[in-house]
Amino acid sequence: MTYPLVRDLAAEGIPVRLICGVLGFSTQAFYKWCARPISDRDLHDAYLANAIVDAHRDDPEFGYRFLADELERAGHQVGERRVWRLCNEHRIWSTTTKKGRIGKGRPGPAVHDDLVERNFTADHPDQIWLTDITEHPTAEGKIYCCAIKDVFSNRIVGYSIDDRMTAQLAVGALRAAIARRQPDGTVVVHSDRGSQFRSRAFRTVLTTNGLTGSMGRVAAAGDNAAMESFFALLQKNVLNRRRWRTRGELRYAIVHWIEHTYNRRRRQRGLGRLTPVEYELAFTQPAAHAA
Repeated sequence: MTYPLVRDLAAEGIPVRLICGVLGFSTQAFYKWCARPISDRDLHDAYLANAIVDAHRDDPEFGYRFLADELERAGHQVGERRVWRLCNEHRIWSTTTKKGRIGKGRPGPAVHDDLVERNFTADHPDQIWLTDITEHPTAEGKIYCCAIKDVFSNRIVGYSIDDRMTAQLAVGALRAAIARRQPDGTVVVHSDRGSQFRSRAFRTVLTTNGLTGSMGRVAAAGDNAAMESFFALLQKNVLNRRRWRTRGELRYAIVHWIEHTYNRRRRQRGLGRLTPVEYELAFTQPAAHAA
């Protein structure tokens, strides 16, 4: 960092030999830096640091080990120790394991306005989708489920299950919903302010497919109450029924309950004692015939 100072002072007429002598290094070292100010390793570190910042912005919970995995997937050949050094130099820490933190970190700023405002009603399918993430332990470790619910019929139209709570978990659920429903109108996708829903990857999928994002306030569970009610049912009917030995076992149970029981067999009084699938068929087929 002192070499640019020598260059600036030399430009003002102060002898280079004098400046180098005062600062404690040789003139040969200074002139070598002038010929090549940035080494190949420093340049590579700069590129890696940019990649680390981008990956951490998408998933702030990631520590240096997960970030090293993300860099490897992106094609960078780098060791964990080097990633640790760069994270330390640039003060990049996991929001859940940084030393000195007490409790959970406060969610980041909203990237969308609240377009739902607790009005969980819709006049037709694919008008408002709600989404959130839940977790549950197994003997192998935790499993995370991100689900997307259509407000019109309460049907779960997309979901994703993984052993890591990353932005790709939310992106997978959103892509599944888009593939299943193929919406052609304006769809509002409402969530909390979790980092997965604020991530660049999730917002890119929204924009690419013409969907509109919406976010509730901080620490206001009521802003996404209709989605919380679904997860309460999932907790009661599947997750808490017994101890789960493997992630695969619990994954199968969640998928079976959503697809076989909740969407197709569980009648809801709010839907006139119809299932979500029956409700959609009853209220969309007549309109299609009339058209």
